[in-house]
Amino acid sequence: MSSIRDVAREAGVSVATVSRALSMPEKVSEEAMNKVHRAIEKVGYRPNMLARNFRSARSYAIVVLVPDIANPFYSLVIRAIEDRAQQKGYAVLLGDTRGTPERELEYIRRVETRLADGLLQLRPHSEKTHNVIPPDIATVNACGCEYTTGPSVRIDNRGAAKTIVDYLISLGHRRIGAISGLKDNPHAIDRMKGYKESLAEHGIPFDPDLVAEGDFTMWSGLNSAFQFCHMKNRPTAIFSTNDEMAIGAIQTLKSQGIRVPEDMSVTGFDDIAYAKYTDPSLTTMSQPAEEMGKMAMDMLLKIIEGEPLTQTECVLPTEFIIRKSTAPAPGAELPNTPKKVTPAP
Repeated sequence: MSSIRDVAREAGVSVATVSRALSMPEKVSEEAMNKVHRAIEKVGYRPNMLARNFRSARSYAIVVLVPDIANPFYSLVIRAIEDRAQQKGYAVLLGDTRGTPERELEYIRRVETRLADGLLQLRPHSEKTHNVIPPDIATVNACGCEYTTGPSVRIDNRGAAKTIVDYLISLGHRRIGAISGLKDNPHAIDRMKGYKESLAEHGIPFDPDLVAEGDFTMWSGLNSAFQFCHMKNRPTAIFSTNDEMAIGAIQTLKSQGIRVPEDMSVTGFDDIAYAKYTDPSLTTMSQPAEEMGKMAMDMLLKIIEGEPLTQTECVLPTEFIIRKSTAPAPGAELPNTPKKVTPAP
């Protein structure tokens, strides 16, 4: 059986460096860490993690609370968290809470009993939502919202949504339907605020009949779109608060003989992998999912290590991506579009 000395000899570093790489990876250079990892694989060394954890009184594990493990956006965040955690010598335990406080409590107890050192919460909490996580547990919200309390990483959901609706209005759309998430979901609340702000800024009255409530699943987007299809004065565009619902909506519109974007434009939010491969490809707001996961993990490790945070809230930039699911409203005359001239008789 290989030993830590075999690893040090193969990596060309001291035994102390190997020991630090295993117990305190944040204090070892990236170059040295790579050498140690390659050496460990080559000599087949398996460190005694139980002894390491016993000496440090830590589990070297963190729990990630996921409201919907099937959501493609969350999978990107989780992958980034796991990559960063592995670099720092931590294991990641996933808890599919399905958005319920009761299931969250089951995983929180793992931290309270020292089976994990901290929590990364992917369900946003706001002043209006119930947070079941005790304040003495090291916690970071990796997908926060405008009113999230405690350390968090987030985007400006309201501003990003306003950008999307501003763009639709610039294309001449005045009746813009919205597929929201569940009404008590903080992400849905923030994005709908941006939708309403854009309408108000352009002098367009808010019409509650143009809002269909979804639950961020493709199925709910598919069902919500029927509401718009059967309207006497249907919208010329749909703003969806996530990509999955937008993709579902496109399927419904096409099944009802409504062309996208010629008859009705559709936008999403998130830029999941499927967004660029739909027919037509989806205009959407891209979130920096991987950066959110890495930054949240770094913040959590600082809290676990007792280091002060330079900032408790990180607001990351988004990118608006225009694809083929949007077009000028039917019959709209845009400022830069020449007016049609009827030939003289």
